[in-house]
Amino acid sequence: MTNKGTNKAITKLLLHLHPPKVNAQAIKYTRTFGLGGIAALLFVLLFISGLLLRFVYVPSEKGAYDSIIYLQNEVLFGQLLRNMHYWCGMLLVVVSFLHVIRVFYSQSIYFERRKNWLYGLLIMFLVIMSNFTGYLLPWDQLAFWAVTIMTNMLSYIPVIGDGLAALVRGGAEVNEGTLLRFYHFHTGLLPILMVFVMSIHFWLVRRAKGVAVPESTKKEMVNTNPELVYKEVVVALSLILLLIVFSMVVDAPLLAKANPLESPNPSKAPWYFMGFQELLLHMHPGFGIFIVPVLVTAFLIYIPYFKTEVNVGVWFNSDTGKKITLWSSVYSFLFTLFLIIGTEYFLKFQQWMPDAPVLLTTGLFPLLLYILPSYGFIALIKKRFNAGKIELIMALVTILLTAYLVMTIVGSLFRGEGMHLFA
Repeated sequence: MTNKGTNKAITKLLLHLHPPKVNAQAIKYTRTFGLGGIAALLFVLLFISGLLLRFVYVPSEKGAYDSIIYLQNEVLFGQLLRNMHYWCGMLLVVVSFLHVIRVFYSQSIYFERRKNWLYGLLIMFLVIMSNFTGYLLPWDQLAFWAVTIMTNMLSYIPVIGDGLAALVRGGAEVNEGTLLRFYHFHTGLLPILMVFVMSIHFWLVRRAKGVAVPESTKKEMVNTNPELVYKEVVVALSLILLLIVFSMVVDAPLLAKANPLESPNPSKAPWYFMGFQELLLHMHPGFGIFIVPVLVTAFLIYIPYFKTEVNVGVWFNSDTGKKITLWSSVYSFLFTLFLIIGTEYFLKFQQWMPDAPVLLTTGLFPLLLYILPSYGFIALIKKRFNAGKIELIMALVTILLTAYLVMTIVGSLFRGEGMHLFA
């Protein structure tokens, strides 16, 4: 095939992924920061590197750790390959999260785009589950105890918790059966589901005529090739180069082989679940693992169905929305830190009321301690800024996101032996 024929074939392929022409405003880098495309590229890199790792990896209790050691020490570029796969996975979680945040704050989840918001949340869930199932595969102390913590958390879910935890683990504790389950989920079912859901996600983006842009902007259409394709190629090559360099310098973590009889101190969940582990230090497990996540998830799903006036494609909906988002993040940051320190050292409801039910002293009371002041804050900004419904929704989401980020950082960086707080 000639170069001209090759270029024509590539062009046709790209035009299947994009329309022939796109809105010039939609392809500005500051519109989306390329997060959706970067996430898709990371998935492809993970798929390719994962296929190569399968040639060496042995999914058994006896062979898993040794196969990782063999890969790193004996296989040509084996260490680099594992590093690439690991850091791509971590980065995919971050990029997917930022993509969800970008879509929300740019008001791109309403009307014909609401269905895609739901698929986006589902993709985020699949990305986290894919990382979580892959987390166990090295079978070292870090992976073994992180998964042990997370599967134990499942048992706190009312009624079905113990059965669900046993189903995930394949028994009463993390063992070879757990490793095999996670391996097949990580290398088989989850990638298939992600390809399927991502395909629907991209199709819905095309159906909604691409990236949401404000109605007030000039609708100047430009050719996809080269206006958009050139930018995508530059970003893709730059990202791959940065990942290779980073993977050459920073190795993926690997501790000693998993030992069920020797628990590290402290034992921590994977960093993207540290917010939940931190929450459990301040709240009854039934609330921290079940009630709060269910309420937050239901709220996120329902957001696009609120009946309100929205400036689709406008960041923060308005200048007022920008101010409210900023103040909400500052409030949530300071108040969450206050509650973490307060419940660690001062606010001891269970000690103050030893005869009261535990669900009240460690569940309902801590929850109300966060909800009531936050409700008062939202009422205050509604009056102060004359905020509309959409701005108040953004304020609440900002409070929730900032609180989880603060708990994640505190749990990951400021918890020492016995999960005690230290500066």
